Amino acid sequence: MRIPDKHFFKIGEVAELAGVEPYVIRYWESEFRSLRPQKSRSNQRLFRRKDVERILEIRRLLYEEGYKIEGARRQLEGQGAETEPNGDEPATKRPKAGQSIAALRQLATEAHATIAVIEKLLDDDERA
Repeated sequence: MRIPDKHFFKIGEVAELAGVEPYVIRYWESEFRSLRPQKSRSNQRLFRRKDVERILEIRRLLYEEGYKIEGARRQLEGQGAETEPNGDEPATKRPKAGQSIAALRQLATEAHATIAVIEKLLDDDERA
């Protein structure tokens, strides 16, 4: 993605570059301390190039890598993360979207096999 060579960007321009709605960027401002655009005299947000780059990085971490807000925040702060705050594996170890369907099918197959074993055990227990 090529960022236009400008000094300042309005929130609509940034939203279009990032492929998100403006309210998403406003929310990210509340979650990421490093994202603090300047304000004009008319109180409009004015994003510098480094702000736009930061937003694109946040978007990549959340949407492409699958991090949650806290995990993305830690990645941006340079700490990295072996696990997400809730104990989940980091996004790089999670299945991608196309792999998720296959993973879910595998889980369903394993669940059906487990249910069959349990039903057999229950039937054997009732006969005894």
